[in-house]
Amino acid sequence: MSIINLNALGVTLGDPLFSDLSLTLSKGDRIGLVAANGRGKSTLLACLANELAPTTGEITRARGLRIGHVTQSLPADALPITLYDWVQAALPAEQADYESWRVDVVLDELQVPYDFQHQPLGTLSGGWQRTAMLAAAWINTPDLLLLDEPTNHLDLKRIAFLEGWLSQRPRDLPMVITSHDRAFLDATTTRTLFLRAEGSRVFQLPFSAARSALDDHDAAEARRHSNDLKKAQQLRQQAAKLKNVGTNSGSDLLLTKTKQLADRADRLEAAAIPAHREHSAGDIRLGNSGTHAKALITLEDLTVDTPDGRPLYTTGQKWITPGDRIVLLGANGTGKTQLVRMIQQALTGTRADIKCAPSVVPAYSDQHLSQLSGPETPLVLVTAASDVGDQSARSLLAGAGVKFALQDTPVAALSGGQKARLAMLLLRLKHPNFYLLDEPTNHLDIEGQEALEAELVAHGAACLLVSHDRSFLRAVGNRFWQIRGRRLEEVASPEAFLASEMAAL
Repeated sequence: MSIINLNALGVTLGDPLFSDLSLTLSKGDRIGLVAANGRGKSTLLACLANELAPTTGEITRARGLRIGHVTQSLPADALPITLYDWVQAALPAEQADYESWRVDVVLDELQVPYDFQHQPLGTLSGGWQRTAMLAAAWINTPDLLLLDEPTNHLDLKRIAFLEGWLSQRPRDLPMVITSHDRAFLDATTTRTLFLRAEGSRVFQLPFSAARSALDDHDAAEARRHSNDLKKAQQLRQQAAKLKNVGTNSGSDLLLTKTKQLADRADRLEAAAIPAHREHSAGDIRLGNSGTHAKALITLEDLTVDTPDGRPLYTTGQKWITPGDRIVLLGANGTGKTQLVRMIQQALTGTRADIKCAPSVVPAYSDQHLSQLSGPETPLVLVTAASDVGDQSARSLLAGAGVKFALQDTPVAALSGGQKARLAMLLLRLKHPNFYLLDEPTNHLDIEGQEALEAELVAHGAACLLVSHDRSFLRAVGNRFWQIRGRRLEEVASPEAFLASEMAAL
């Protein structure tokens, strides 16, 4: 049964985000919505939720349709409100007094700890803020659930819980989910919409299979376009030969035939549909300046402490050598980020229990991109990080997806995806041979994640990284360190850890 119909839908905000999109959303549909950063995913969800009017086309909704829309972030005025009160406020005013018990039911269902329920949302992590938004959307038992990046800020256990929770919703409840987590899309969706400025494509498949089908479709379209142009060229060549013969012989029949061939070539060229070319949201390129050191970093039985000095675990003796791409595994709060920070501090100072080779050239990025938190503009940051002039710096920024209009504005004006790409550009300009990356895929779209994977692998640079993205860490890692109890141990594979973390809570 159809609940929403899109007919030739389009939205233009400066540039066209998408156009001529026709789609039927029926009961039971679980659609993964995929596009690069800034290409209209959130905008389309807002149109579906009747929060934004499309530029062109029509949306027809079933009468009385209740829509639960979970956006990417809380409004600023929600931050002082407790989680419990925020969810209760989502109830219709006439129900809030006598049906507040529904808040307790939903929060229990979503396993929100009691202590968190009565804290201001602004004091909670991004993951619990997203859980609050999900609770507020679900409390009114919607007929359609729209989820915009629901795994942002979630650790593996909460991602696993969310996957399980979604699978337990009524089978006929339709959902549209945007996510850059490829494994999550595979686990939660059955259809995939690849949103494009022109020629959006829908496949009756989850993401990975749909991505393969899309690649096959684009390749076939490219071949078809090339063949059509070759046929048109051949027709023109035939027309040219006939024209010469007809002119020399004075044959009106041959001249008529010449015009017919030329007209056929014109029609064939006009009907030839160019193959789709995805415009990148910005290049991600890294490098490796190389080193002859046998060990870049040596951990001499380091004790990793909490910020307030409580011991968490010891590392034993560990080495990071050229070409090592080490993924640090451990549950939230076990001290992964703390180890990364301690190594970063040792690279800029001295510690007896962390030895760094003199030839190490590090590049560090934390999960919050705090290196981009100041008042500087992207242009100032790039020129300060390299010896290039303004014009070259502007070209580098444009290549990384920072448009000219944003290059002289504070970095706070950039989107999350633009900041992530700018951060990777600044790392490359250091000409490093060792990368320290804490959740580097935060804010990166799937295209950006795949580009980062390819760059880390292709250049063979050493790195130590932390990531909750299962697809990313599997693709990049060639060594794995796991925090087990009070020790840091090397393991052959991340799979046992992932299986443990992804087990139902």
